[in-house]
Amino acid sequence: MKIYALKKKFDVSICEIASDKSISHRSAIFSLFSDRTSIIKNYLLAQDTIHTLQIIENLGAKVIRNGSEILITPPSSIQESSQILDCGNSGTAMRIFMGLLAGTEGFFVLNGDKYLNQRPMRRVSKPLSKVGAKFDGRENGDKAPICIRGKKLDYFEYNSKIASAQVKTALILAALKGNGCKFSEPELSRDHSEKMLLAMGANIKKDGLNLEIKPLQEPLNPLEIEIPNDPSSAFYFAVAASITPNSKVILKNVILNKTRIEAYKILKQMGAKIEFKQTSNKYEEVGDIIVEYAHLNGVEVSQNISWMIDEAPALAVAFACAKGKSSLRNAKELRVKECDRISVTVAALKACGVFVEEFEDGFEVVGTNNLKPAIIDSFGDHRIAMSFAILGLKNGMIIEDDECINTSFPNFKNILKMLGVIVED
Repeated sequence: MKIYALKKKFDVSICEIASDKSISHRSAIFSLFSDRTSIIKNYLLAQDTIHTLQIIENLGAKVIRNGSEILITPPSSIQESSQILDCGNSGTAMRIFMGLLAGTEGFFVLNGDKYLNQRPMRRVSKPLSKVGAKFDGRENGDKAPICIRGKKLDYFEYNSKIASAQVKTALILAALKGNGCKFSEPELSRDHSEKMLLAMGANIKKDGLNLEIKPLQEPLNPLEIEIPNDPSSAFYFAVAASITPNSKVILKNVILNKTRIEAYKILKQMGAKIEFKQTSNKYEEVGDIIVEYAHLNGVEVSQNISWMIDEAPALAVAFACAKGKSSLRNAKELRVKECDRISVTVAALKACGVFVEEFEDGFEVVGTNNLKPAIIDSFGDHRIAMSFAILGLKNGMIIEDDECINTSFPNFKNILKMLGVIVED
């Protein structure tokens, strides 16, 4: 994909942002906890979330697709699949399914693409193995393909050392199917799972960073949800408006959950003009985000990192366009995402003429007005590909291996063109 520098301002309202990926995965998987049909509107039709639908079909669910409206009728009980369950590029799907299937009687195999199969899975398998789940895989069960011999699990307590919504969700699902658990984390990670499951009728008690999950006594209520737009996907265009003089963008129908808009708050702290307007609040707070250009200044970021882990590469792009130094620390988790996002982001910024220093847990960036076009290898990471496509608005860019964008945001290029950007495949 070749991006040409944008020579003019834009003022647009964007409705067709990718539906929220996290909630799409969860909606499909959580529907298996009911005994009635769930209705999911505005489901994300991207490669990763389509894989999740295919997996629940392999587990016995009936899935009817009418465009982005999905009807899911769960089986009376989850069935063993004769197929390998393909999670594509999604660590979210693999880890959540590990929790679900660890507590489900039967034998299951989870696999992914070449990038997902290099990501660590022991953070889920280790605590569940201690209470009776059986996992096997490469590197002593840390890497996929992952084989699971599931069963109803004993009660357990787990104090997570990392703030990870994927780990938290996996353990919640295992506890619901088993004999319950107590779970704590060092800081609040994305809390969609607790909110959605509570709304479905699960017995989950929350006390600060502590959760107590009671085992299911009866099936949960079905979901009837319209999935809002993904703030992580919308953030690329927030950055685009912030770095393009005299530009403005309205991002419509976006989740405003506090664990999902931290990157916007950082961008606002840097000087961008940002306004949040809530329009509804059912399963989640939802509304519009208005972003206008302003001169950006450097910022130091070291708190609530789990709330902006997906936006970190795009924040690095904002850092590169700001006056002065910016830093991101306490972000070691970036090294085990779709790629090592710290080293790949640093290398890409350097290729664009930006002075950047790499740390084990982040990086420091010195903003510049002398960006140069570059050829960027995405390493199969959709976040890297889209972030540096946005930086290309300043001085042009070629993104290699851009097919990965389809895992989360198939119409990303179309929205770039809406801004007036010339894009060549």
